[in-house]
Amino acid sequence: LISVACYCIFTGELYMDKIKKSLKLRAKLKRKTPVFRRQEWYKTVSLGEKWRSPKGIDSKLKRGEKARGSVPSVGYRSPSLVRGLNQKGLKEKRVFNKSDLKKINTMKDACVIGRTVGKKKRIEIIKKAEELGIKISNFNL
Repeated sequence: LISVACYCIFTGELYMDKIKKSLKLRAKLKRKTPVFRRQEWYKTVSLGEKWRSPKGIDSKLKRGEKARGSVPSVGYRSPSLVRGLNQKGLKEKRVFNKSDLKKINTMKDACVIGRTVGKKKRIEIIKKAEELGIKISNFNL
C-alpha cells in the first residue's frame, strides 16, 4: 500500500510539472500570436476590427497572401493540457450561492462569483470561501 501511494504522489508531481511547463509555453505562444483583424478593417470605422472570415472568391486574405494579415488556424491553439485553465492552472467555476461552493475542488478549481450576485450574498460567499480555502478569481483583498 505504501509503494502505491508513493507512486501516485510521484505521478501527481509529474503531472503538475507538465501543467507548469504547458502554462509557460502558452504564455510564450500568446505573446507571439498576431492580432487577427477583419479584411479591410482600416477602410471604414463601421466594419470594426473584430475577426470575420473572408468569403470572396478573389480575396487575397483568404488565399493567404502574407502582406494582407494573418488568418486564425489550428496552429495558434494552446497546449491541450492547459486549455480552459486560468493563468495559475486552475479551472474556473461560476458560483451564485454558498451551496455552489461545495462542488468546488480546492486543488483543481477556482471560483468566479456570478455577475448578478448582490452585495449581501457576495460577502457571504467570500466568507464561506475563506473558511473552505477556495480561491476566488474575481475578488482581490
